[in-house]
Amino acid sequence: MRHLTKYLTLITAIIGIGAANPALAQTNAGFAAYMQQLRAEAIAEGVRPETLDRVIPTLSYNPRVIALDRNQPGGSFNSPIPPFAPYQARHVNQTRINGGRATYRRVRSQLFDIERRTGVPGKIAIAIYGHETGYGRITGDFDLPRSLATLAYEGRRRQLFAGEFIAAMKMIDRGVPRDRLQGSWAGAFGYPQFLPSVYLRLAIDGDGDGRAEIWRSEADALASIGNYLHNAGWRAGEPWGVAVNVPSSLNRSAIANRTTPTRCPRVFERHSRWLSMAEWRELGIRTRTGTWPDDQIMATLLEPDGPGNTAYLLTNNYRVILDYNCSNFYALSVGLLADEVVR
Repeated sequence: MRHLTKYLTLITAIIGIGAANPALAQTNAGFAAYMQQLRAEAIAEGVRPETLDRVIPTLSYNPRVIALDRNQPGGSFNSPIPPFAPYQARHVNQTRINGGRATYRRVRSQLFDIERRTGVPGKIAIAIYGHETGYGRITGDFDLPRSLATLAYEGRRRQLFAGEFIAAMKMIDRGVPRDRLQGSWAGAFGYPQFLPSVYLRLAIDGDGDGRAEIWRSEADALASIGNYLHNAGWRAGEPWGVAVNVPSSLNRSAIANRTTPTRCPRVFERHSRWLSMAEWRELGIRTRTGTWPDDQIMATLLEPDGPGNTAYLLTNNYRVILDYNCSNFYALSVGLLADEVVR
């Protein structure tokens, strides 16, 4: 309780300082009260009280996190979807390709082991690693407990972020050093940018030292990415997709998806219904390389830049990449970068 007394004393001082700013004083007081509620919820979830009493006094409301959360790009649900080509040029550029190739060569033996155990090709793990943190260069410097507590207090997605705060406390209970909990403003951390709950569920040891240190071990990070994708349903030996040309004669209404997606509707509503590769070929679709995956593999059609531009037949494994980040642009860029890494 000594830690809590110190915390309440500190908050009282902050409120006094903020007397000239009633809104700030009210926010600080509300945050302090909410942290006691969150403390009780965490204890009910099995977090040790001494962990909370050590961490909570170090936390304060972070207005920058809220500003970043409210200023995310994307627009409204009905706003126009921008073209994919500029995004592709920025995210599958020569610098990222070269970095991926160098990383792939350096950890090739580890990648072979990951593919043997999970079925996930090393090139896919490398492409996600490159997209998330530039191959470990940019992992974020926000204090995760502070960010997650702030987002939970703000309330818009309280259930999500309160759960992630509690997961972060469980990580500390399991021996993860407090100073390793640094990452993005939204709570993702380490080379793969896992949320704390994902770390608890799917992070694994890749270098044999008995720890899953995804914030400093490439082997652990890449093995954990492979484990994530395997857990999400990756099918060994199946490509993520293939670039195709679509004939102008294609009857798009005949292949339209008639189901209403319940998850990421704006992403999945752009996909056609599922057909086999053989059926797509019969409709006049042609791969840009001239080679085809196995006829029985099922795929959907996506034309990210509209008719007349490069389109893609996308398999179940593309849907698995979407599970990592539900964005067509992200998943396409991961697949394309992966292919370039081993070209």
